[in-house]
Amino acid sequence: MRQSDVANLLGIGVRTYQYYEGDEHRPDYEMLIKLADLFDVSTDYLLGRSQERLVETRERADT
Repeated sequence: MRQSDVANLLGIGVRTYQYYEGDEHRPDYEMLIKLADLFDVSTDYLLGRSQERLVETRERADT
């Protein structure tokens, strides 16, 4: 997926997304959740607080 595709899905400009990727700007709380949802990872993973990409949830464990 290209940066422009991701930016469009998030409803932000390409440059803003590039700033996030380049660690020049930090996404706010709401954008962090959107990024985690889009990439199907936990917010802790995006923040570098966990090596686990996904948090085991009851819903996922039941499927």
